[in-house]
Amino acid sequence: MYGLQSICNGAILGALCLIFESWRHVREENDLAREQIEDSHAFVTEVCWHYYVNEMTQAEIARQLNVTRLRVNQAIQRAKSLGFVKIQIESPFLPRVELQETLKTSLGLRRAVISPANETQYDYHKSVGAALAALMTERLATGDWRSFGVSWGLTLDATIKKLSRQSHPELEVVSILGGTAKGSTLNSFGIASGFANALGAQYSVLTAPIYLSEGIDRDLFLSQYALKEHFDKFQSLDAVLLTCSNVSEKSFLVENGLPHGMSPQSLIQNGAIGDVLGQFLDRNGHSVSQEVDNRTVGMPLDQVLGVPEKIMAAAGPHKVDIIRAACRRGFVDTLVTDDKTAKLLIAAGGKDGTEAR
Repeated sequence: MYGLQSICNGAILGALCLIFESWRHVREENDLAREQIEDSHAFVTEVCWHYYVNEMTQAEIARQLNVTRLRVNQAIQRAKSLGFVKIQIESPFLPRVELQETLKTSLGLRRAVISPANETQYDYHKSVGAALAALMTERLATGDWRSFGVSWGLTLDATIKKLSRQSHPELEVVSILGGTAKGSTLNSFGIASGFANALGAQYSVLTAPIYLSEGIDRDLFLSQYALKEHFDKFQSLDAVLLTCSNVSEKSFLVENGLPHGMSPQSLIQNGAIGDVLGQFLDRNGHSVSQEVDNRTVGMPLDQVLGVPEKIMAAAGPHKVDIIRAACRRGFVDTLVTDDKTAKLLIAAGGKDGTEAR
C-alpha cells in the first residue's frame, strides 16, 4: 500500500512539473514577443535609474518591473546607444593619462610614461628614475628582452636604486658608451654592473674612454678584438636605455668629459643644443661636429635607429630642446619624463615643429 502511494505521488509530481514547464515556455514566448517591441524611453530610463543609481541587479529589476532579465539587459544597452548613459572616469590618475596621450601624439611616440614631479624640491632624476624602473620591470616580465644597451648618467643611476631585486640569468646588459675619469657610480661600468646586479643578469662593459685623444684613428682603435666583440653586440640589442642633456654646466659630460680643446661655446656656435650618446645634435637631431663623432667611442646614432625598442629617460626644462630633437630624428619611441617637462614639451610644439594645440 505504501509503495502504491509513492508511485501515485510521483506521477502527480511529474504531471505538475510538465504543466509548470509548459506554462513557463508559454510565458517566455509571450515575453520574447513583447521584447520585440521597442521599449519606451520612460521604461529605459526607469531601468537605468534602478541599475546605476539604486545599484539593483538586473534580476532584481526584472522582478520589480515584472519583466524578463533579458529585457532589462536590452534596455541598459539601448540606453548606452541612445546616449542616456555616459561613462565618466573620475580618478586622480586621469589627468596624467591624458597628458601621456597628448605627449605621445605631439612627439610621434609609441609610448609616453610621465611621473609626478616634486614641485617644491624639483629633482629631474629621481622621479623619472623610479618611472623607468617600473617600466623596465613591466617589460622584462614579458621575456621580450634578451639583451639591452645602456648609456650612463644620474637618471640611470637613480633607476638602479629604485629597481626591485629580480632574476634574469639569461639577460645581458651591454654598455653602449665609453666612460669618463670621474663619476664612477654613474659611469659605464657603474651603470652596466648596477643594472646587472639588480636584475640578476649578465653584463658587458665598454672599457674605453668616451672620447679618443686627438690623432687616434677610431677605426683602428675599435679593431682591437675585445672592442670589436663588444661592438658586435650592438647589432642584436632588443632595447636601448638612452639619456640626454643640453650644453651647459648642468651636463656631467660637458663639465667633466669633453675632449681637450673643445669648449661648450664652440659646440653652441655650431648649433648644438645637447647630446645623445656623446654626439652633439642640432634642433633637427643632426650631428653638428664630425670631429666629435669621429672621436666618440660608443654606439653610432644611425645604428640606434635600428634597435626595436628605444627608451629615453630625461626630464628638466633645460632638456626640452634636445628631447624634441632626439624624438624628431627617431631615436626615441618610448619617452620617460616628468609632468613638468611633459607640459613644456607639449607647449614647445610637436615632432614636426608645429605648435601643439
